[in-house]
Amino acid sequence: MAKNFNELRNKMSPAARAEADREVQRLIAEMPLHRLREARHLTQATLAKALEVSQSEVSKIERRTDVYVSTLGSYVRAMGGKLEISAVFPDGGVVKINQFETLDEEENAPASSRGKVNMVP
Repeated sequence: MAKNFNELRNKMSPAARAEADREVQRLIAEMPLHRLREARHLTQATLAKALEVSQSEVSKIERRTDVYVSTLGSYVRAMGGKLEISAVFPDGGVVKINQFETLDEEENAPASSRGKVNMVP
C-alpha cells in the first residue's frame, strides 16, 4: 500500500530531513544538460529551432562529455539563460572566470562585425 509522503517525512528525524533537503538542493543545482532542458519544459526540437540546428545535433550536444564553451553558451542562451564559469577552491574561494565573456559579446554582435578587433590609438 502506498504511503503519503508527508507522513513518511514527518516520521524522519530533523537531521534526516535536513540531509534529504540538502540532497534535493544538490540535485537541483547540478544536472546534466538534458535534465536542465526538460526542467525548463523545452523539447530538443524547440531548442534546435532556437539554435538553428537539427534536433539530432541537440541530442549529440546533450550526450557529449566534452563541449566547447561557445556551444554550451549558445545552448544555455537558447533556453533563456546566461552561462557563467567559476573556479571553486577547497578553501571556499570562488572566482568567476571572465575570459569567455567576449564569446557571448561576439555571438550577439551583428554578423558584419564578428571577429573584428577594435584598435585603440
